[in-house]
Amino acid sequence: MTSAIIVAAGQGTRMGASVDKLWLEVAGRPVIAHTWKQFDDASCIHDIILVVRESRSEQFANLAVQFNFRKTFRLVVGGEERQDSVWNGLAALAPEAEIVAIQDAARPCTTAELIAATIQAARETGAAVAAQPVTDTIKASDDGQTIARTVDRSNLWSVQTPQTFRVEVIRRALAAARAKHLKLTDDTAACELIGQAVRLVRGTAPNPKVTVPADLPFIASLLR
Repeated sequence: MTSAIIVAAGQGTRMGASVDKLWLEVAGRPVIAHTWKQFDDASCIHDIILVVRESRSEQFANLAVQFNFRKTFRLVVGGEERQDSVWNGLAALAPEAEIVAIQDAARPCTTAELIAATIQAARETGAAVAAQPVTDTIKASDDGQTIARTVDRSNLWSVQTPQTFRVEVIRRALAAARAKHLKLTDDTAACELIGQAVRLVRGTAPNPKVTVPADLPFIASLLR
């Protein structure tokens, strides 16, 4: 059985203090509704857990009715940090879940093909992540104002979601991170702690994340 955890409990501070980016309308529906639909439509996903802020639980339940999402879903209250929210989501998995795909709620263009590819890679390796090779020239700065040096980009990858794992692997990895009281920006970093290999899965379609208002027109064009 393969489950998805959609992490939707963040504050989205870069969008602005008064804006919840997940509820901004783009291409006719809220951002989170697009993300949820991608996983509801994906035949390789059997059930969905949404990790949400407690104050938004009723809105999420209403969203499922409004857009007629078909798959079994559960709402789980998020934690203080992203990894705490993922941990809470993992605790809510069905006992028979073997693979879990963890998705940023603000990434609404993820294709079924990419979801399936990360699932297959996770079955083979234990962990996998959607990623793209870095194509921009990368500069390092020591003071945040001037360039110190150019960084070799030939081995650099930008990771996205889904980040997909055998359930026992990600539970063990996050338990190690929690034991060390580490704050991690993504789940594959926890795998690095325990020496777990993570397969890079290159997507063929754009898979952007809503971070700032300027992201919305491009994402709208993809969704349409």
